[in-house]
Amino acid sequence: MVRSADAPKLDPDSPYTAEQSNPVTYDVDFAAVVTAPNHAKVLKVWLPLPQTDSAQQVEEKGLSTFPMKVEPQIGKEKAFGNQFAYFEFTKPEGAQMVRHQFKITVHELHWNLNSEKVTRVARWPDSFTPYLRSDKSVVVDDRLRKVLKEVEPESHGPAKDLTDVMEWVDNHLTYDHARASLQASSEHALDAQAGHCSDYHGLCAAFGRALGFPTRVTYGINPFPKNSPSHCKLEAYMPPYGWVSFDVSETQLLINAIKKDKELGDTKKAELIAAATARLLHGFRDNTWFLQTKGTDYDLAPPAAKRAAVVRTIYAEADGVALPDPDPANPNQTGFAWMTLHKYTPDKVVAYPFKDWSSLLNHK
Repeated sequence: MVRSADAPKLDPDSPYTAEQSNPVTYDVDFAAVVTAPNHAKVLKVWLPLPQTDSAQQVEEKGLSTFPMKVEPQIGKEKAFGNQFAYFEFTKPEGAQMVRHQFKITVHELHWNLNSEKVTRVARWPDSFTPYLRSDKSVVVDDRLRKVLKEVEPESHGPAKDLTDVMEWVDNHLTYDHARASLQASSEHALDAQAGHCSDYHGLCAAFGRALGFPTRVTYGINPFPKNSPSHCKLEAYMPPYGWVSFDVSETQLLINAIKKDKELGDTKKAELIAAATARLLHGFRDNTWFLQTKGTDYDLAPPAAKRAAVVRTIYAEADGVALPDPDPANPNQTGFAWMTLHKYTPDKVVAYPFKDWSSLLNHK
C-alpha cells in the first residue's frame, strides 16, 4: 500500500491522503443517446470528462458523435474545476449519440480516520466558500439547523458530530428510486425521508456544512453492468486528512442485505455489520467507482441556460430547456429523453465491495 500524499494544508485542491491499494484499469466505452423534441432547433449536450488526480489516472482514446458529426468544445467550469466535452447539434433529426472511449486506473482508498486527530478550523480560507455555502441543492437554513440541534444538542468533537449526523440520515432515510430527487436535494431528503444516493449525500453535505465542515457531493460511474451507471458519494474536508470519502447510502443497503441473509448466523451478521460501519466511518472509496464531477449548483462550461444542480452522466438541453434526467433504476419510469450505453472491461476480476461481504474482513 502507498499513501497518496502527506497531510495537506488547508487547500480544497489538495490531493487525497488515503492509503491506496488494489488498482484496477478499466477500458471504458461510454455513450449517451439523446433525443430532442420534434423540430428542435438546437440540441446541446455536456459530457463530463473524468480527470487524472491523485486517486485515478485517465488515458484518453477519443470522442465521437453519430449520426451527425459534431466536434466537441472542451471546457472547465470555474467553481469546482469540472471538465466537459460540449456538443451542439443544429436541427437534429432523431436521436444523436455522443461517445467517449478511454482507459482509467482507479484505486481502493482507505483513510483510516482517527476521530481524535480531526481538528476544528476557526476560519476557513476563502477558497473553501463553494463547499461551505448554502446552495439550491445543499440547503443550510434555519429548518436544517433546527433538525441538527435535535440530532446533536451539544458537540462531542468535530468528527463525532459528523458521524452522528450520518447515522441519523441512515436511520431516517429509505432508499427508493421512485422517490428520488436526482438533484442531491437536502430539502427533498428532509421532506420525503427517502431518495437515492444523491438525496442521502446532499443531506449529509448540508449537515456537514452546518457543523462547519466543507463538504461536497461527488458524482461518478460504477464501471460494471447496471441500469443506471452513475453513483455519488459524500466528501468532507477533515483536517489533517483533507477530503475524506463516505458512502452512506450503499453502506445502508449493504447492512440491510446482511440483516436479511438467512444463511448468516447472528454472530456473523453482527461481525459484518460492525465491519461495514467501521469502514464507512473511517473513510473509504472503492475501486469500482471513478470520479467525474464534484459539487452542486454550478454553471457549466460553456454555460447552459440555467445552473446545473448536479451532473450525473450528461447534461442536455433543447432550445434552452433542460431535458429531464432519466433514472432507469426507477421501475415506474419508462420514458426517457436520453439514455446511456456503457461497457467496461477491467484488467482483472474485481468484486463490488458493497455486495462482496468478504471485502469487509480483508482490510487490516
